[in-house]
Amino acid sequence: MNPRNFFTELTRRNVYKVAAAYAVVSWLLIQAASIILPTFEAPGWTMKVLIAALAVGFPIAVVLAWAFEITPEGIVRAEDVIPNKSIARRTGRKLVGITMALAVIAAGLLGWQLVERDRWARRAEDTAAPIGRPRGPFLPVPEKSIAVLPFDNLSDEKGNAYFAEGVQDEILTRLAKVADLKVISRTSTQRFKSAPENLPEIARQLGVAHILEGSVQKAADQVRVNVQLIHAASDAHLWADTFDRKLTDIFAVESEIAKTIADTLQVKLTGSEKIQLAKKPTANPEAYELYLKGRFFWNKRTGPDLRKAIDYFTGAIAKDAAYALAYAALAQTWVLLPAHNAAAPKDCVAPAEAAISQALALDESLSDAHAALGLLRASFQFNYAGATSEFDRALQLNPNDSTALHWSAMVYGSLGQSERAIAELRRALEVDPLSLVINTNLAVTLIHARRLDEAIVQLRKTIELDATFAYAHRILGLALELKGKTREAIAEYKKSISLGDDVPGPAQLAHLYGKIGRRDEAPAILAQLKARRERGYVDPYWFAIVYLGLGDSAQAIAALEQSYADGSGDDLSNIRVEQMFDPLHGNPRFEALAEKIVPTAVFTQASSAPK
Repeated sequence: MNPRNFFTELTRRNVYKVAAAYAVVSWLLIQAASIILPTFEAPGWTMKVLIAALAVGFPIAVVLAWAFEITPEGIVRAEDVIPNKSIARRTGRKLVGITMALAVIAAGLLGWQLVERDRWARRAEDTAAPIGRPRGPFLPVPEKSIAVLPFDNLSDEKGNAYFAEGVQDEILTRLAKVADLKVISRTSTQRFKSAPENLPEIARQLGVAHILEGSVQKAADQVRVNVQLIHAASDAHLWADTFDRKLTDIFAVESEIAKTIADTLQVKLTGSEKIQLAKKPTANPEAYELYLKGRFFWNKRTGPDLRKAIDYFTGAIAKDAAYALAYAALAQTWVLLPAHNAAAPKDCVAPAEAAISQALALDESLSDAHAALGLLRASFQFNYAGATSEFDRALQLNPNDSTALHWSAMVYGSLGQSERAIAELRRALEVDPLSLVINTNLAVTLIHARRLDEAIVQLRKTIELDATFAYAHRILGLALELKGKTREAIAEYKKSISLGDDVPGPAQLAHLYGKIGRRDEAPAILAQLKARRERGYVDPYWFAIVYLGLGDSAQAIAALEQSYADGSGDDLSNIRVEQMFDPLHGNPRFEALAEKIVPTAVFTQASSAPK
């Protein structure tokens, strides 16, 4: 054939039209498969095989179009068809018609997808924005992602709720250590009862493709665990099983469930991750039950409940002195106590250090212990390099550890790295999207970055998640105060106090009263706080906040110095970024104190570091 006639022949033999029709049909098949295959619980490799087959089929279709022609008499060799005869043109017109019809269908499907994507994006903005996700385009949900919903307690003794909660938590903890899998933190999943009605909506709120539901029934030393793994979008049940075991075998059940989930979702497991999935923390069932009760109270995050948690973790260690996980949990409890005005910081350092040391001596791979050490380094010792190193180690061991991400972000924020802190908090919210404290601390970091309008939006949406969360109301009051919206700020401070914020809430209200001239009310609140310090620990940091409202810089600095002497760092570490301290900048006493807490070289270096 004359090369100059090649492109003419391509047209005459309908090669272009066949290629176009093949492409349109392939696209439609892939779209249909993406909808149908999950419904029939097809394995993940099925889509890959389909795409590969369509890719291989394309050159075959083109070659066949070149070599053969469809005629009323059947399929004949293209070179036997007379060029000027109308058969090829009629075949071409049919192909054009079919292609156009398919293209219309494809365009309609594409349009529908775009409309749906826009609708989901708007809904994602409306509901995901409150949980800390940035506004923007729709983001696809990773296929290797899961939320473990609260397990139903089917035991006759309803007091065994802690045990069902513990089994859920243990499975979740094992899965969270797998880097190839996105696992939602327990604080977010606890908002949904087991076996809820609208799984697709819950999965969308949590940003996952899969849900694990379950129930636990415990009687004496016998345990029954039921689980089912569900693909949320299609409501397809990928796997389900029932385990009837003795209490001493509960860790084997949790390991088997976690391993099966990883296999079903085709998650890549490293050698160390396989070891973590199979690990048995203790051989003592009594120690395990005490540990679960401790976690039950630890998760409540109040001063009295944290004290109860310490008792249970200590009891677990008494039953099994080699229980590394109980030591790590005990350490995390001690480092949190001062933040809840439940103990003086200096009283917490020694027991926290002892528990961390014992936990890491028994098991260096415990992310909980490294996270506790990171918080202790930052909040009690102002050793920020040591803190961030421990947080990095914790996240290396457990990439889904929202607690380590959260605490790490707050350290970066205190060092002036606001953009990095915000990014870390958003990462934390990817695995713990409904955490009220992380959502609120995102707003705190926005306030420190002088982004007040964004902070107010974030706080209002956090309060939509739970209107009874006192901390969010108090921080909203602060943001409104800084915006000059006095009446609204007072209302939020009062709301936080009514919900139980019994030290920071009154202090910030008194600060604002002092600023606006209600100078009788501010000293009265200050007197009440000082009386409380006589009965139990109250951080003098909050006295400083009141003195600042009254315009007494000397007394404010003296209170901050006393807070430093107490060993407090939970709030004091923000000394260089807290806006309420702006009037003190330049004061030699204040600058000397700030230098002890966040040295200028560290703060300057951090502020200028790449974001």
